[in-house]
Amino acid sequence: MPTNWFDRNLKWIYTLPAVIFVLLMMVFPILYTGRISFYEWSMSAMTPPKWVGLANYTALLTEERFWNSVKSTFTFTIGSLAIETVLGVAIALLLFRDFFGKNIVKTLFLLPMVATPVAMGLVWLLIYEPTIGAANTILKMLGLSPQLWIASPTQAIPSLILIDVWQWTPMISLIVMAGLATLPSEPYEAADVDGASGWQKLTHITLPLLRQTIIVAMMLRLIDVLKTFDIIYSTTQGGPNNVSETLNIYGYTLGFQYFKLGTASSLLVMFFALVMGATLLMIWIRKRLEASA
Repeated sequence: MPTNWFDRNLKWIYTLPAVIFVLLMMVFPILYTGRISFYEWSMSAMTPPKWVGLANYTALLTEERFWNSVKSTFTFTIGSLAIETVLGVAIALLLFRDFFGKNIVKTLFLLPMVATPVAMGLVWLLIYEPTIGAANTILKMLGLSPQLWIASPTQAIPSLILIDVWQWTPMISLIVMAGLATLPSEPYEAADVDGASGWQKLTHITLPLLRQTIIVAMMLRLIDVLKTFDIIYSTTQGGPNNVSETLNIYGYTLGFQYFKLGTASSLLVMFFALVMGATLLMIWIRKRLEASA
């Protein structure tokens, strides 16, 4: 048995450096950003920060460009998450079956997820190039008319959603495949005895048992897709005409192009609240599903 104070508190002593590091690297920037949001501060001026209270927040809430960025954020997030969830679950079910070359197919399928997002954005920028891009080349081969893709105000966000779906659907599939590996065999054996079809086993056994796993995958992906910055900035930078400008992109523009640090901080505080709210909503949904199971 430990006899001195040091031995009795080893678990706290060894974890204290990590706790201090987390506080300094995460909590302090959040608190500092919250403080700056109440000031009018421009990096392009020599004047010190000026206290303005909630003026930055009210100015943003009455600004059309802010609400357009909110709309773009939700459109991109909901579209990406919905498609990735459906495709991810379907592909996981396919890849979980035994077939020749299964491991090679799984490895190739996971490659987009491990690639650098900015590099992938630049690759897709070339693919979407209106004149010599691969996307329009394929359309011409199929006898279809070429498109403007990310250069079109109506096609920019769907084109960005396609990039996100291509890169991050494997993440949903990977989590779902892990869930499939843990499913018990007894319900399927009972279903075989009762003569259930493959579709009945999928809808009445597999998907209900995977419900918690799918919710966790959606929650992780929701947090990530809300914060998407690199893909959008490396391809459209919020254009054309700010139609693909999400809250992340708009906050960057305010802070590092217009040098309005106070306004940018207030936007990021609201964005942080949005991400936290979406996360808490997914946690609440998961708990409700656990309670009803």
